[in-house]
Amino acid sequence: MPEAPTTKTTPPASGFAPGAQREALEFIEHVTANAGQVQRRVLAEILAQNAPAEYLRRYGVSGAADDAVEAFRRLVPLVTYEGLQPDILRIANGDTSPILSGKPISEFLTSSGTSGGERKLMPTIADELDRRSLLYSLQMPVMSQSVPGLDKGKVMYLLFVKAESRTPGGLVARPVLTSYYRSRQFLERPHDPYTEYTSPNEAILCVDSYQSMYAQLLCGLVHRADVLRVGAVFASGFLRAIRFLEKHWPRLCRDIRTGALDPEITDHAVRDAVGRVLRADPALADGIEGECGRSSWEGIIRRLWPRTKYIDVIVTGAMSQYIPTLEFYGGGLPLACTMYASSECYFGLNLKPMCKPSDVAYTLIPTMCYFEFLPLRSSNAKAEPSHRDLADLVDVKLGHEYELVVTTYSGLCRYRVGDVLRVAGFKNEAPMFSFVRRQNVALSIDSDKTDETELHAAVSGAVQHLAPFGASLVEYTSYADAATIPGHYVLFWELRAGSTAVPPSVFEDCCLSVEEALNSVYRQCRACDRSIGPLEIRVVSEGTFDKLMDYAISRGASINQYKAPRCVRPGPVVELLDARVQGKYFSPKCPKWSPGNKQWNNNAARELIGNGDA
Repeated sequence: MPEAPTTKTTPPASGFAPGAQREALEFIEHVTANAGQVQRRVLAEILAQNAPAEYLRRYGVSGAADDAVEAFRRLVPLVTYEGLQPDILRIANGDTSPILSGKPISEFLTSSGTSGGERKLMPTIADELDRRSLLYSLQMPVMSQSVPGLDKGKVMYLLFVKAESRTPGGLVARPVLTSYYRSRQFLERPHDPYTEYTSPNEAILCVDSYQSMYAQLLCGLVHRADVLRVGAVFASGFLRAIRFLEKHWPRLCRDIRTGALDPEITDHAVRDAVGRVLRADPALADGIEGECGRSSWEGIIRRLWPRTKYIDVIVTGAMSQYIPTLEFYGGGLPLACTMYASSECYFGLNLKPMCKPSDVAYTLIPTMCYFEFLPLRSSNAKAEPSHRDLADLVDVKLGHEYELVVTTYSGLCRYRVGDVLRVAGFKNEAPMFSFVRRQNVALSIDSDKTDETELHAAVSGAVQHLAPFGASLVEYTSYADAATIPGHYVLFWELRAGSTAVPPSVFEDCCLSVEEALNSVYRQCRACDRSIGPLEIRVVSEGTFDKLMDYAISRGASINQYKAPRCVRPGPVVELLDARVQGKYFSPKCPKWSPGNKQWNNNAARELIGNGDA
């Protein structure tokens, strides 16, 4: 772990240790009050640790030299994932020399996030698990300031792992949360009444998503009287759990009534773990049936778990589209958004976790990595961004927007994460950032990220199905519809009719064609995880996009510069489009997705084997 200026920068290992919460809060206070000094020390430590790395030497930086920090600032360029891909593939294919990191690469963390939405392979080192654990250890001391008494009950967090793969060099490749949930830091964590989960480890570690979900919800219902908070990582995942509960609550109640686990749960470890808590309880089953059997599920979270104080899920960025649905099921429960992290690095915390979702701002913890910020350029800017444009953590300006750039202990140097952040305030010297968006992402429902270029190529291919009927596409736009569970992509198409009417089956073929052309992360979410619903095309009447332009001009857009948006958000624009829909068509089946492709070559990082992000 990086040391900062004084011993106060080392937080306690356990949130239950005497004085641990006070020490954790002192740690946050100290590193934010001395953010500039801590960041300089962190950068020096990263460079010294990675001094043997080929990447630093490639740019003339000697990490062990006295002038390493100054040389790094002057010489090391910005880099994207595509720029690192040749080095990453060398590591994946078995090169064990110090390419990016001075320490051995322990595994690859997979994520979705390249410009085309395909999976990334992010190299990491064993020490990073301690840094992730550090950030987790700070959550409850912060939350307890706003919500006392969280040590007097249980936590129903729905946590999942995904299947792993191995690279040709033998390194494990898996999502960052799967890595953490399988780690010693998680599985051998000391007892802490603030994090007493209702879910047994065996249920969390079950790779069969149905069995894992069933067992975790069953245990959560068994402990319903003790649950003080509920949640999942992403809002979309939590809502999938509620949809699962809507479908399977009679079975779950039967198990509770009889004390016998459903025979479809065949994983022996899961059966043994659930068997340790499941007892025949007809009264409990009656109470759950009484709530689930009502005509409306509004407020079901509060009704099933009456002591629950809040729902802990990420509701920033693309996940904000799920807030109305969460509020419906939550019955007024606050939505707490606590942590900001990615596969590249864990970043920071929301120090006011009970704020409204629209007010969420993350304080970046200066010991996690070395942070820099690239000011957003105007859309007319021609020049490529340069490392000379970067601002340090303590030099960003209130209200300004930046792209996050990180240098990590694992060996990423001036890596462009792709997140756009706005400075919302300061905690001592450390800025607080609101999450604005991902760069170049038009549509996202779950872990998928589809940009305008990819969407346009998919639509251009799909409209070829209309050619035999003389029809053509006039204009289109899209939006991510989160009103359904799971959410799904919607395309609004305005057509120029041909001599022959287009049959519904052809529009369905268009839907499937679009899906087949989208990236592997989208197709996995559709075909395997079922976290995205069938793509929908809504055909609108002639002149609809003229009406859309009129609306934009009435709101101040320039008629000379107006162009139809390729993606819109729920609100007046979607209402305008929906009012002129003449037909709705859905993809008739899931797109092709194969988890069995084990070919590793120069494109391997674009199509990672595995079972998705957890």
